[in-house]
Amino acid sequence: MRSMDTNGTIDTPNALGFTKPSDATRVAVAMSGGVDSSVVAAMMKEDGFDVVGLTMQLYDHGAALAKKGACCAGADIHDARRVAATMGFAHYVLDYENLFREAVMDEFADAYLAGATPIPCIRCNERVKFRDLMQLARDLDADCLATGHYIRRMEGPNGAELHRAADPAKDQSYFLFTTTREQLEYLRFPLGGIERKAEVRAMATRFGLAVADKPDSQDICFVPEGRYTDVIEKLRPGASQPGEIVHLDGRVLGAHSGVLNYTIGQRRGLGISGGDPLYVVKLDAKARHVIVGPREALGATEVRLHQINWLGDAAFDDAPEGGWDVAVKVRSTRPASPARAVPGKDGTATVFLNEPEDGVAPGQACVFYAPDSTRVLGGGWITGRG
Repeated sequence: MRSMDTNGTIDTPNALGFTKPSDATRVAVAMSGGVDSSVVAAMMKEDGFDVVGLTMQLYDHGAALAKKGACCAGADIHDARRVAATMGFAHYVLDYENLFREAVMDEFADAYLAGATPIPCIRCNERVKFRDLMQLARDLDADCLATGHYIRRMEGPNGAELHRAADPAKDQSYFLFTTTREQLEYLRFPLGGIERKAEVRAMATRFGLAVADKPDSQDICFVPEGRYTDVIEKLRPGASQPGEIVHLDGRVLGAHSGVLNYTIGQRRGLGISGGDPLYVVKLDAKARHVIVGPREALGATEVRLHQINWLGDAAFDDAPEGGWDVAVKVRSTRPASPARAVPGKDGTATVFLNEPEDGVAPGQACVFYAPDSTRVLGGGWITGRG
């Protein structure tokens, strides 16, 4: 039995690492309306914590009512509210629509028009969930903010560390590389140690949650059916301009209706035929050129980054001679590969890959991992390749 002193503290930490009783520990849970965050909220309630559910309305409520498998709008808000009612804890819906557009959607559109391939889910975690929602949790006197992300937070010798999820198939560390040390101290990820998603659905059924069989979200939440060009045209009417498809050797091979319709590494849908297969190797938005070449032209061994977020124990700029030995992912679906990260000026870095990687694209993330463990060491945003 735990002992308690006169100030209400206990001698051993509770399940979330706080030295006070669970019922005196307030947990704000970010609830999207999906099964993962719903189970987290139910787990916290069952464990005796003082739970407050927070759901963000991020984009047009009316337009999203019929869209299934998204989050943070329409029926998903209703699902989050039902979970809170079932489990018996307070639930609040926050109108973050304008904030989300300014912090995430506008940059998404501008980046595509500039020839980059953005990842709005990372920006949403960084700028909305782990900044504004976290501040609200603090304002509500919550001891922590818990989410349904599949990633692990572990206490290390120098403070909280970020680690990959126990289930490699569900690991979301690529999308959370911008998490700062300060944020990590406040965050909790109760699902990170679960080895199979089926266990989460089984818990949802045991808790009697109506979302137990709800499909996982697949698309970017504000992009219906994955048609991101429709969203960009709505946000930036007339901004997409036609141009030329140009071979690396300078030959003009055809025409296109807008750079935003293409991504680095794309082969299909180029509208050109004959000869060897060609791939998109570069997008020049200023010249309105889609530049194509053979597959071998896609390989990159040098990647330039900016906006570095470093979660290692020593300062990033204090790298040993030759840079930091890391494993990196340049796409969320790629396995991590050995590399060296060499610090540059003003929060930049150059990553030297041991083996070439195809499809390295500006706007994507390059995420650093410890080469000999599950630890996430941060990363940066890709600005170009060598």
